Formats: sequence, structure tokens, C-alpha cells
Amino acid sequence: MDDRMQKIYLDYNASTPLAPEVVDAMQPLLNDYYGNPSALHWAGKSVKALLHTAREQVAELIASSPSGVIFTSGGSEANNFALKGFYFKNQHKGNHIITSKIEHPAIMNPCKFLEKVGARVTYVGVDQYGRVSLEEIERAVTKDTILITIMHSNNETGTLQPIVEIGEIAKKYGITFHTDASQSVGKVPVDVNDLKVDMLTIAGHKLYAPKGIGALFVRDGVDLEPLIHGAGHENGLRAGTENTLLAVGLGKACEIASNHMGSTKLKNLTDYFWKQLKDVFGEQVVLNGHPEERLPNTLNVSFVRSIGQDILDKIPQLAASAGSACHAGSIELSPVLKEMNVPEEIGMGAIRFSLGRYTTKAEIDTVIKGLKEIY
Repeated sequence: MDDRMQKIYLDYNASTPLAPEVVDAMQPLLNDYYGNPSALHWAGKSVKALLHTAREQVAELIASSPSGVIFTSGGSEANNFALKGFYFKNQHKGNHIITSKIEHPAIMNPCKFLEKVGARVTYVGVDQYGRVSLEEIERAVTKDTILITIMHSNNETGTLQPIVEIGEIAKKYGITFHTDASQSVGKVPVDVNDLKVDMLTIAGHKLYAPKGIGALFVRDGVDLEPLIHGAGHENGLRAGTENTLLAVGLGKACEIASNHMGSTKLKNLTDYFWKQLKDVFGEQVVLNGHPEERLPNTLNVSFVRSIGQDILDKIPQLAASAGSACHAGSIELSPVLKEMNVPEEIGMGAIRFSLGRYTTKAEIDTVIKGLKEIY
């Protein structure tokens, strides 16, 4: 296709650009706010106030108390903290963890690590839409189960999990419940009380904040062993002088997300994209994931009897993922699609298009035209 075509970014699930308002909020900290937020003098107090505001902004987006927000270096650290921190602090109560077979590597690999040090982990399967079975989760519960961790939405298909119902199961048996909401926060309403979760992971670079910042919501009464020991930062749970620059960026991004939450623009644009694909390609294009219960920006589709990466290679101006960015470079069937029992001739042609705040209808039309030319 035309090499002069504009560059189009449809990989927002991999990473988002910084929102201009986030850049503006962070700018003063590059020059004027250099004090340590733990210091008691004027230079420290002003920075501490900014950090407190950022914590309030994050808390407001997920309807938590500010004291429950622990800043981390990103979603991976938050997940590791939730799993390892909880296990090491509570293993005297039991050693069993329940998770799913389609979790992000930032959950799967900590689980594999914990199995090496005494944990027993049950990995529950999913249906053809990528949703876990509530019955299978409840059947997996034993007297030794101390933690359930299920992602809020899948990073590849966008499928939303029945988190509220899982939370009810956890409460029924007195089990702590964590959800990795890295892909959900900022895209769909996330209320830690409505969801009945005890811990929740946030990743900044998925919602127009910088890379290298995230947060873990920890409900009052949940005890964690710190991964990083030192002075008593972050309620004594994460040692190290806080990265106020990035925390302010995350806080501003959460404030913006709160203001955008009622918008249907992304869902309408994604629905339009899917309709155009079906109109052009008919039965040669298949939707992967739940048709309704999924993120409003995520469209994982398969071009039947093709290889997704081969298609993307022919449109170098388009940024999208064959499967997931975390599995880039591999043309093997995505583990998520494999667990959904997607046939190989369909799964190999999977492309994840993830739209964002700056995606336009004109860009979608250009992508449809490009796909039509090469497929």
C-alpha cells in the first residue's frame, strides 16, 4: 500500500501516549519541586502536598481511600507485591492460591515462583469467550486457600471477567481477592467496593501517564510483607523516596480519566471498526473474545487462514499487535487464544487493534482501506 500513508497508532493496550495535561502537570517538578517529600522543611512540605494530591486523584478514580493507594514502579511490581507480599505475610494461614490460565505474565510468573517456595496454585480455565467459570473457582477453594487473583480484563481480547461474583465467592469463604486491573482502569468504571476486591493493580502507561509508575490498592486490614525494605515510605509497605514526578503524572491521568468516564466515543468507534471489517471481509474475519463483556476500545480479530504478523508487516505504518505486545516476535498461537480453544487456522491470524483517546474515524477508514488492499 501507499508508503506515504500517515502513521496510525492502534496499540493503546500496549502503551498510551502521555496526555498533554499530564505533561503540563509534571513540568514544574522538573525544576521547582526538588525536595524530599519526607523532609519537614519548606522544600519537602511542598512536594509532600503534591504527592498527597496525586494519591487522592488515584483514589477518587477507583473509589478508595487515599491511604489505600500504594505507589509502585508499574503494574508488574504491583502484581508481584500483591502476590508475594500477601503470601509471605500470610502463609501461616494456608498456602493455596487460585488464578486463571489467561493471566498476564506479571501474575503467572510470580505464581510460578511462589510454587517453588511452597505455594500450591490452581489455574482455572476459561470458556470460548475467555471468561472464567465461577463454578470452577468455587470448586477449587480449599481450607488452605488464602488468595484469589483474577484479572479484571484480558489484555489481548479485552474480555471482562465476572469480578463482582468472584468477590462474593471470596467473601463467602473469607479469602483475600486481588484483581489486575491494569487494562481496565481509565477505560471502564472501576470501584473497589462495588467489585468487592481487597487489592487492585493499576499501571500508569495504560491510561496516558508515564511508564515506570503504577499503584496497588490495598484494603485496610490486608497485611503484606514489603518487597523493598528500608525506611517507612508508603505506609511502611514500599521503602524508597517516592517518585513524585511520576506520581503527579499518574494522579493527573486518573483525574482526566474520571472526567472522561461517561463518554461513549471509544465504544462507538470500536463498534464502527468491527462493522466495517465484517462488511468488507464477511466470514473471513472472526471476533476473538466476548461480543459484549469486553473493554470498549479492544478489538481482537482473526483473519482466517492467515498469519496476523504477516498482515501487519505489509502495513508498516500501522501500529497494532499480533496477539499481545508481551508475546511480540512469536508467531505461535497466543496462549490466551489457545486456552479459549480457538482453532489454529483462526488463531494464527489474530490481530489486536486497541483504540485510544486520540483515535479518529478517518484513521479507522484508512486502516480498512489498507487491509482491503492486501488481504
